Amino acid sequence: MSTVEIWLSFVAMTAITIVTRTFFLLAGDRVTLPQRLQRALRYAPAAALAVIVVPEVLLLDHQFSLHLHNPKLAAAVAATGWFVWRRNMIEMIVVGMAVYTLCRLFL
Repeated sequence: MSTVEIWLSFVAMTAITIVTRTFFLLAGDRVTLPQRLQRALRYAPAAALAVIVVPEVLLLDHQFSLHLHNPKLAAAVAATGWFVWRRNMIEMIVVGMAVYTLCRLFL
């Protein structure tokens, strides 16, 4: 690609990003989403987080690893269990990191 093509690509991507991210702000109250879509969009952050976290937890050395010798999986299981029991996010992070560190040191 030439320099001009690269700069045109940057400008086009910038314009597309601005239009898609500001569409609902610019449209204001003239555009209303159906109630069903609004309910579905409430789950988007959790789905995005799952897409990022789950592969990171289940892959060990680029291999699917579903055993407790995987320190990330052990930490995730411990942290999830702690959160279900105590409902405290900071304690969950501390427990997860402690289990992860111990597993990395001793396994």
